[in-house]
Amino acid sequence: MKAEDFDNKFDDNQDVSAQLDLSKARRPLQEQRRVNIDFPVWMIASLDKEAKKLGVTRQSIVKVWLAERLQAVKEHERLF
Repeated sequence: MKAEDFDNKFDDNQDVSAQLDLSKARRPLQEQRRVNIDFPVWMIASLDKEAKKLGVTRQSIVKVWLAERLQAVKEHERLF
């Protein structure tokens, strides 16, 4: 299929997924890598309490909070 035909089908909201090889698809900067972090017991208890309150896992809340903090640092650095 030519790129123009593909684009036209996509623009017409037709399903083009059969034309894609998703087996090697990657999301840049989104690949997972395992790390181990040691936290004090009081911090784990606080994380678990917040995670339970929000209905998410401890891992999820740690990821979200770290992402928020890193984004804030990035935005702060842009100002200077």
